[in-house]
Amino acid sequence: MHQNGSGGSSGSSGSDSRGGGGGRERQQAPSFSPLPSATTRVRRFIQERRTLPLPRVMVVFSAAGDTDKPSDAMSGSDTAEDELRKPPASPSPSRSLSKPLRPALSAQEQEFPEVISLNIGGMYFTTRLSTLRRYEDTMLAAMFSGRHYIPRDADGRYFIDRDGTYFGDILNFLREGELPHRSRVRPVHREAQYYSIGPLLDSLEDIQPLTGEKVRQAFLDLLPYYRDNLERIVEIAKLRAMQKKARFAKLKICVYKEEMPITPYERPLFNSLRFERSDSEAKLFEHHCEVDVSFGPWEAVADVYDLLHCIVSDLAERGITAEQQCIGVCDKHLINHYYCKRPIYEFKITWW
Repeated sequence: MHQNGSGGSSGSSGSDSRGGGGGRERQQAPSFSPLPSATTRVRRFIQERRTLPLPRVMVVFSAAGDTDKPSDAMSGSDTAEDELRKPPASPSPSRSLSKPLRPALSAQEQEFPEVISLNIGGMYFTTRLSTLRRYEDTMLAAMFSGRHYIPRDADGRYFIDRDGTYFGDILNFLREGELPHRSRVRPVHREAQYYSIGPLLDSLEDIQPLTGEKVRQAFLDLLPYYRDNLERIVEIAKLRAMQKKARFAKLKICVYKEEMPITPYERPLFNSLRFERSDSEAKLFEHHCEVDVSFGPWEAVADVYDLLHCIVSDLAERGITAEQQCIGVCDKHLINHYYCKRPIYEFKITWW
C-alpha cells in the first residue's frame, strides 16, 4: 500500500521530470494488480470526496433484509449502479392483492346466458339454462353449473360430442316430464344413462318394454352363467362355420329345469328319493351331458321354453339368427332304473 501511495504522488507532482519519474512508474507498474473499473471509480471518489458527495451509495444498501460487510463496500458499488438501472421490483403485498382477481375472472367465465344454444353431435337445440339445471344430480346440470369448461363450435354453440338423435326426448322430459313413444324407449333409456338423469330412468323402467325386461332379468339372475353361455354359443357357432366354410352352424344345447332326472312314470319314486337321498347317492346323479352348452337347473315358475325364448331373442338382439328344435333327451344311465332324461335342443345359427 505504501508503494501505491508513493507511485501515485510522484506521478501527480513531478510533471516536469517525466523522464525519471516515468521510468520509475514503468518499472513499478508490474507490481500493481489491475483493478476493475468500478474500483478505480471508487478510489477516485475517495480522493476527490471534497467535491463528490457519497449519499448515492447509501441509497443502494438500504434494501430490507441485506447485511453488508465492510470489506464488500468496494465490490458492492458496482452492484449498486446495476441495481439503480433495474426497474423497481413490485413489492410482495401487490402479489397478495392480485390473487383474488383469479376467482373473479373464473366467476366471469362461468356465467351462462339464459337461453342456451347447443350442438349435440351436429344437431342444434335451443333451451333455457334452467331446463338443463332442473335436476341437480345430472350430467347436464353439472356441465352448466360453471365448474367445468364446455367447448364451443364456430358459431358459439356449446358442443357435446354425443349423437343427438334422441336428445330432443331428453329435453322434452326436462321441460315438462314428457316420456317418449314406446318405439324409442330403449334408445332414450341409454341416453338417460349417459346423462345420468335418474328421474327419467325411473319413469322409463316403469313402462314397456323395460318393465318386461326387468321381470325377464329377474328370471335370468337365477342363471349367473347365462351371459357366459351365450358368448360360448356365438364363439362355437362362428368357429364351426369358418372351419366348414358354411353359411350356418349347428350346436347341441341342453336346457333343463330340474336338477334330478325325471319322467312322468318316475315322478313318485323320484320325489321320495329326492328328499331322502344321502350325499353319496346325490353324487350318482351328477354328470355332464354330451352337448356343447348346458343351461340349468333353476327354481322358478318359468320353464324350459321361457329360457329358450330368452336365448333366441338375445341372439337376435345381436343380429344373429337362431332356430331351435328338440332332438331328444340324454339317455345316460345313472342308477337303478334312472336315466338322465334331460332334453337336448339343436340350435341352427345362420350367419348370412
